[in-house]
Amino acid sequence: MTCDGVEVARHARSWARHQTITDPDHAAAAARKAAADPKLAPVDRTDVEERSLETYDRIFGVIDGGLSTGEGAA
Repeated sequence: MTCDGVEVARHARSWARHQTITDPDHAAAAARKAAADPKLAPVDRTDVEERSLETYDRIFGVIDGGLSTGEGAA
């Protein structure tokens, strides 16, 4: 890619769908900025229960013993 005859970028074209390509230097700069700004710092995480997939199979009637419509599927 050129601007007024001066090369400003050189990279292989990616035709892949749903792909984001990020310059590693830009990603590192964004990470440094986020670390320096307390408003952008990660917040404390809350642990949540993780159920086995079998639980959801039963709730939605995929396997025997599933709940019928309207029964507490929570």
